[in-house]
Amino acid sequence: MSFRYSFQQIVDLKNNERTQAEWVLSEAMGQLRNEETDLHGLFERKERLHQEMVNASIQSVSISSMLTMQSYLNHVDKQIERKHQDVQQARVVVTQKQAHLSEKMMDEKVWSKAREKAYDHFQAMMAKKEQDALDEMATNRYKRASF
Repeated sequence: MSFRYSFQQIVDLKNNERTQAEWVLSEAMGQLRNEETDLHGLFERKERLHQEMVNASIQSVSISSMLTMQSYLNHVDKQIERKHQDVQQARVVVTQKQAHLSEKMMDEKVWSKAREKAYDHFQAMMAKKEQDALDEMATNRYKRASF
């Protein structure tokens, strides 16, 4: 007789939910990495623009060119500000997904522990049945030997 857990479908469901939560977290972490990469790119663009402005101030450049560069620098600063907000929001999402995954892992663990307990109980019952059968055989041999 083999072990068959009556709630195995629930255990499988909890396992699938945990796996799905891991995928969602992985996706959120990928989005966070993309946002951070974009932010880093904006900082590099700002640094290059700042260097261009320094070089332009050393050379003789028209005021309108300097104003255009300054205007573009202000635009990049606003993009950086918005990207900081995007990164912060992505971090919040990652934190939420981590909490969700943690919850799913605990839920799965509860059901797995219940399955393990049921399996241990099954093994104990099988061992008892086997021992009872061996005791019965020994009793029958003893009775035959005493006649």
